[in-house]
Amino acid sequence: MSFTMSALGWSPSREEEFEQYAVDGLEPARVAAQHRGAYVVYAERGERPAEIAGRLRHVAITAADLPAVGDWVVVEDRPGASAVTIHAVLERSTAFSRKTAGEETAEQVVAANVDVVFIVGAFGDELNVRRIERYLVSGWESGAQPVIVLNKSDLADDLAADLAAVEAVAFGVPVHVVSCLDGAGIDELQPYISGNRTVALLGSSGVGKSSLLNRLLGWERQRVRTLRGDGKGRHTTTQRELVRLPAGGLVLDTPGMRELALWSAGAGVDETFADVTDLAAGCRFTDCAHQSEPGCAVRAAIADGRLAEERLESYRKLQRELLRLELKTDPRARAEARRRRRRFARSLRKSAY
Repeated sequence: MSFTMSALGWSPSREEEFEQYAVDGLEPARVAAQHRGAYVVYAERGERPAEIAGRLRHVAITAADLPAVGDWVVVEDRPGASAVTIHAVLERSTAFSRKTAGEETAEQVVAANVDVVFIVGAFGDELNVRRIERYLVSGWESGAQPVIVLNKSDLADDLAADLAAVEAVAFGVPVHVVSCLDGAGIDELQPYISGNRTVALLGSSGVGKSSLLNRLLGWERQRVRTLRGDGKGRHTTTQRELVRLPAGGLVLDTPGMRELALWSAGAGVDETFADVTDLAAGCRFTDCAHQSEPGCAVRAAIADGRLAEERLESYRKLQRELLRLELKTDPRARAEARRRRRRFARSLRKSAY
């Protein structure tokens, strides 16, 4: 089956970017799936297996420089070849990334060139507001539009209270309540996908991402598994995959993530915790730690109930995580931290005399 490039999300700006490769007879394609070292791409001639050119693998500094699902790539389709060859990756307009799991400090690109990120949660035991905050930070940082989708409304003991708890941390982010069991609320998601846009489904196992994809498709493409006996989610999706919808638009399905370790967060934390940062602007001291300093507007808001203590602690936890990451990845940050420690040690020695 062939595709039109516009149906895959191709745009005039992409056409302009690709001109330098077109003169050599190369073609554009979009990465649809990755299987270990091999890929599947969508191109005008249809769905094709693909492999990375040796030169591209050689010049890549990190794994994040190699193609990810959703990427626009430059391919060569040689006569008689079993797979097209990927020679280059076009610049990403957006990228949802996380730190690789475990002790390694490296970036993993989960979804590239998506327009909207559906942060999928679920009512019942799976609802975790702190986890949603973490996804929101990465969602804002990706450059895509974050949208919260709360599934399994039929399982909510107190839907209004659960919804209010999520809306309390969703500043400027739409929140949609859906049930993939009976289809309630699914139609409200269609405008985000119209216009051949790409939506990524992100969330933990068991929240119903596969069921949501099936509803958006109109047929059961992904096999859905029940929860485990302990109420925890099971992995249904095992790999990231870009799926075309019959009515237009694309959905990038992802496996449930056991952990989402932040990779970067420039504006992501400020956007997600706008309530905390707005209050902090009113503190007497610009370097206020919001602990026991006089004139702390954040502590005052906690005291009178305008801000929850858990919200501030979540903010601090993510800030500490990002600082540790910066110290691991940025030599200048490590050097500055050492200088601060030396200055502090000298001040202690001076005060002793």
